[in-house]
Formats: sequence, C-alpha cells, structure tokens
Amino acid sequence: MRHLARRWVAEGHDITVYCRSRSESRRRWATEGVQCRWTPGIDSKSLSTLTFGATAHLDAMLQGFDAVLVLNVANGFFLPLLKAVNVPSVLNTDGIEWERGKWSGFAQRVFLAGAHLSARYADLLIADSRAIGDLWQRKFSAASRFIPYGAEVTRDHGTERIEALGMEPERYVLAVARLIPENNIDLLLDALEGADANPCTVIVGSAASRSPLERRLSRLDELKQVRWLGHVSDQELLRELWGKCGVYVHGHSVGGTNPGLLQALGAGAPTLALDTVFNREVLESDEQLFRPNVDELADRITAILDDGTARQRFRERGQSIVLSRYSWPDVIDSYFDALCSVKR
Repeated sequence: MRHLARRWVAEGHDITVYCRSRSESRRRWATEGVQCRWTPGIDSKSLSTLTFGATAHLDAMLQGFDAVLVLNVANGFFLPLLKAVNVPSVLNTDGIEWERGKWSGFAQRVFLAGAHLSARYADLLIADSRAIGDLWQRKFSAASRFIPYGAEVTRDHGTERIEALGMEPERYVLAVARLIPENNIDLLLDALEGADANPCTVIVGSAASRSPLERRLSRLDELKQVRWLGHVSDQELLRELWGKCGVYVHGHSVGGTNPGLLQALGAGAPTLALDTVFNREVLESDEQLFRPNVDELADRITAILDDGTARQRFRERGQSIVLSRYSWPDVIDSYFDALCSVKR
C-alpha cells in the first residue's frame, strides 16, 4: 500500500503505517513523510500475522486515528478492539486465504474464522475483484465495495539485464509466482517438457521452505532446461523480464485481482492466464485464457512464440486494460473515499 500512503502524505494528510520490520531497533521513524510504527510479534509463517496484528491493533487503539485501513482477514480477530474505542475500520478482504494450499488445515480454519469476524466487525469491506465481492456476499452475507489493485504501464524496457542472463528478447517463456501448489508452476513445467520445441523458460519465485517443486526446479536449472532465478527483488529486472518475454504464463488459481498479473500486463507481457473467474475478470478474453490441461497449454505457448502479431496484440490489450481499469490514481482516490465514508 506504499502507493496510497505516499500520495496521501503529499496531499497533506497524516498517515501512519504499522510495520513488521525495523532498522536500528527503532519503534518509530518517518519515511517520505509517512509515520512508521513497529510493534512486536513473532516472525514465523504461522504466527506473524496474528501476533503482529494483535500488537498493532492494541497500539492503534491509543492513537486517536480518524480511520484505519486493515489488510488481511486474520486481523478480523482484532477489529473489536477498534470498535471498543470507536475507531472505524476499512478492511481489504484480499484473496481466499482459507483455501490456500500452503496453510495447514488448522491455519485455514483460523483464516475462515477471521473472515467471519471481519464481515461482522469491519465498518466497510473492500473486495479487489467483483468475483471476490460475490463470494463474500454468498458465504458471509456481507456487502463490500469494489476497489481493484493498481498497476503502472511501462514501456521502452531495455534488454541489458536479460541479455546478461543469456536470454533473447521475445523468445523465452516466463512465470513469476510463489512456489505453492495453487500457482501451478508444475503444470507449466509439464507442458514445456511435452512441447515439440524446447523454448527457453525462466521461473521467478521461491517457497517459504524447501519443497518438491524447488527440488525439481533446481534439477532442471542444473540441466540448463530452465532458468530458475529464485526470488527477485530488483523491480527493474522484473519489468524487463515481463516487458521482453515471448509469453508470460500466469497460473494463479486462488485469490482476487492478482498484483503480479497486473504488473505483467502493465509492462506489456504477452500473457496467458489460467481460466479462473478472477483471471477472466481481468483479461475478458478467451484468447488469453487456458484450461489446466498440459497439452493445451503447450500448444498455446508454441503458437504465441511463433506469432509476432499475436504477441503485439496481447501487449497492447494488456496495457489498455491497466490504463482503463487498474490505474493507481483511480485506486488511491477510491480508497481515500472509502476511509472518508466511515470516518465519524
């Protein structure tokens, strides 16, 4: 949410962001005018959100905020604290955490309970896709306001970084995703292994712990059949990878509007996405959606790599989608209006 905070500070508003990490043991600091506050928690996969969330909400009770924007339904457990001191809250529902394969059955039940509490105690729910809003209405009988995620359109990407990695512009297949089952990297690898041609393939992403998929990628990387870059924090490299790829394969199956999909479209990546209600809402094009079928995906990838006209059409369509429906200025204004609507 850094886009929101920076813009609002520039407009003269006092903005505080609660952080999980800090430097030099400071509990309070300012970055670009944004007031940052650290509260303690347990930094682990299963306890981070709950523990940091609990201490952040306890601290927020005492600050006299006009309104609070809350991220992650697990924080639904702590919304009654804000209610108790009459601080209104707007909660972003994000994806469907209780269905994510990376969580244990117990953790999924915790997220589901948090979602029920979010529906009950948040003054306003935000859904980043219309499909997610429909789900919350069906499952929790809770209305929400649609505000999508945002992205930027970038053009004129260089090629220095990808050429340094040994890749030829517009001739490689790209996937950027956390290495968890619902992102379907295995499906992509299976499709490429069965393809008639053997295109250069680049995988960006890592897992929280060593997994069979990581071991498979490590082996394929050693055999030079795949370039596995692991986690990439260099945003310029990511934009160049998206902007110069031959085809970007987005296999995410759980969640709302995916930020990575929007970033890829904004950078001009010729995109194929798994046919889910969430990806279909963004792309609105059968031409760019694929079923979870290995042979179909292999054929679609080969066809796009061989068709420069199709690649250019996909690039232009993706950037048009971002400009018309997912621009950051519109998203930021919508969030500000949402916070103002609950302010007492």
